[in-house]
Amino acid sequence: MKTEFQKMRSEEPYSWLDPEIEASLRHANEACERFNRINQYHPDYREALENMIPGIPKSTIIAPPFHCDHGNGIHIGENVIVNLNCSMMDTADITIGSHTLIGPNCSFYTSQHPLDYLERRQPKETAKSIVIGDDCWLGGNVTVIGKVSIGARSVIGAGSVVVKDIPEDCLAVGNPCKVIRKLR
Repeated sequence: MKTEFQKMRSEEPYSWLDPEIEASLRHANEACERFNRINQYHPDYREALENMIPGIPKSTIIAPPFHCDHGNGIHIGENVIVNLNCSMMDTADITIGSHTLIGPNCSFYTSQHPLDYLERRQPKETAKSIVIGDDCWLGGNVTVIGKVSIGARSVIGAGSVVVKDIPEDCLAVGNPCKVIRKLR
């Protein structure tokens, strides 16, 4: 039988009141608070970043402030730059490929609440993963929702809201975000 945390990571309905999930949320909250009190030139920057997002490559930079639900659901490749004020609600996995640039004020939302208002009264939700390919560029204020993939080398214009998959090698913009042309 799966734990609530395992259900959460498996994109199945789960209870957010589970003690293991609450402990993970608490750790991330405290890690984000510590990380957001320093800057990327502070001697404790790397240790604070690795405490917040385990396994993050040394070549990857995240500019504070940064916010996440768990941190342990974020998987980032080499040489990624995440600009300031990014939010990653990682109840499901968020995977970002190498050499990707994330502009300021970008948001990644994996949580999905029930549409039925009676179901929303319960401490239950699901989460759907997000995958961003290698060599992508997301402009400022881009929002990506769960169950979305952005293909390698694609560019998402500033202010876009990505609600459907974007193929590789595309320029996409708007709300909802749509492909406007191929890049290669």
